[in-house]
Amino acid sequence: MAHFERIRDVVASPFSGQIIQQRTAAGWQMVSIEWRRELPDSETPSDGAFSEDVPYGLRIAEDGQRLEVHPRENQALMLMMDLLGQDFTYSSIVSDLNEKGFRTRDGKPWTRVAVFNMMPRLIEVGPRLFASEEWKAQQVKLARPR
Repeated sequence: MAHFERIRDVVASPFSGQIIQQRTAAGWQMVSIEWRRELPDSETPSDGAFSEDVPYGLRIAEDGQRLEVHPRENQALMLMMDLLGQDFTYSSIVSDLNEKGFRTRDGKPWTRVAVFNMMPRLIEVGPRLFASEEWKAQQVKLARPR
């Protein structure tokens, strides 16, 4: 069975065909284009359109019908939760996230405000994280004497 790798390019400036040429030359195939616009107050979202942002740590599944765990964002949530549980300061959490290559959803480095703004999401996702095998394995690894 073939395995595929997926990446997401966030477009922050006017579109250029150069990125398509670069990705194609590197062996990538375009599989979708996502469009976004701000709706005027007088207009309602069309059927099937998402009217709110997908929560951090989740992504739209390939079938477009459900949400699934976003592995890299989920790792960032787990790290934040772990460091908060160890009573690290926001500055320390930010440093750790950025040093390990984690970025916010829009591709920017983490800041104290961005981590603080993740608190409601961490509260929401906490029960699922704590019950996951990945969390349990991480806690066992951390508990081992060195």
